[in-house]
Amino acid sequence: MERALAEYLVIFARCLAGCEGAHEQVDFKDFYPSIADLFAESLQCKVDCEANLTPNVGGYFVEKFVATMYHYLQFAYYKLNDVRQAARSAASYMLFDPEDSVMQQNLVYYRFHRARWGLEEEDFQPREEALLYHNQTAELRELLEFAHMYLQSDDEMELEETEPRLEPEDRPSDAEFEGEGDYEEGIYSDWWQEPDAKGDEAEAEPEPDIA
Repeated sequence: MERALAEYLVIFARCLAGCEGAHEQVDFKDFYPSIADLFAESLQCKVDCEANLTPNVGGYFVEKFVATMYHYLQFAYYKLNDVRQAARSAASYMLFDPEDSVMQQNLVYYRFHRARWGLEEEDFQPREEALLYHNQTAELRELLEFAHMYLQSDDEMELEETEPRLEPEDRPSDAEFEGEGDYEEGIYSDWWQEPDAKGDEAEAEPEPDIA
């Protein structure tokens, strides 16, 4: 179980590192929105690592996989009479499920017999790698939530603020464009001008004076 836990943490670290790689840029945005999108995608990838590494046993995914490993370690160390490691494994499990009544009773039992086994207060602290994993995953989820709340593109919001929607009474009506005027010319003209001369020419050539 210790080996399985160590290998899982190695694979988890590799998954986090893989989320820092290159990303395909689909939308061409300004610099800062592009950086925000890249940051949010990387966070989502890292948060998904925990779910993607959850094993499927008999068609069922193991819930609280890392916590379950510490639960088994606690039981195994107790059977091996290594109560110090059992207590630390129980404390590590409580990081992920502090409301578990069974593990709470186990810790009470270990504390009650602490003098018998020579346990110190530090023996009831979570293991270092468990504390690191718990804090890391919790921080990633908090950062992702922050990114969803405050790093989303606000282009639509700016459009709504700069271009308010017209109310029905403010919208132009067809009556403004009815009749003849600047927007619409009549078919027939209201005035008529006689040509200066008959024929195709608009103006007749003046006859030369004969001396």
